[in-house]
Amino acid sequence: MVQDPRLTGAPFKRLFFALPVTDAQQRAIAQWRRGLQLRSGKPVPSTNFHLTLMFLGDVDAVQVPAICAAVDNLARPDAPLRLLLDQLKVWPRANVLVLEPQQPPAALRQFVYGLQQALLPMGFAEQAREYRPHLTLSRDFRGQVPEASVAPDFFIAARHFTLYESRKGQYLPLAQWPLTP
Repeated sequence: MVQDPRLTGAPFKRLFFALPVTDAQQRAIAQWRRGLQLRSGKPVPSTNFHLTLMFLGDVDAVQVPAICAAVDNLARPDAPLRLLLDQLKVWPRANVLVLEPQQPPAALRQFVYGLQQALLPMGFAEQAREYRPHLTLSRDFRGQVPEASVAPDFFIAARHFTLYESRKGQYLPLAQWPLTP
């Protein structure tokens, strides 16, 4: 188990791995979200749109190079990861409104499992729940799934994945790796 760096006084970073979305996709998703006319929640800034692969949490800053080195040797898919965000859902326990794929690709699940296994020796445990690819549209969302005049239909073809730091509401890329060998 990774020791909480906040308790030791060591400098820490709040980290996660994700698939970024392009600027054009950010704009298209934000425009579609505006059409929902949301009356609940806090919209996620479109510049923060991404698909989380693995959340690491608060990590001692000195571990970042070792995390990157572990990921350098990660087996990668033979092609870009492709998925269709075509379902609007509310996750009531997390109070978030998300877009997710109706059919998550097996290659994505396999890649996430490989990422988890690569970081397991460093003390980053696998999630207790099943991985669910998603893009968060709004936080602190309460209520039912809003009606959309146009069904969500956002095709993502990720060619790389990124290690991000979450700092004061912004997601800053720290490192990036191609998805194909």
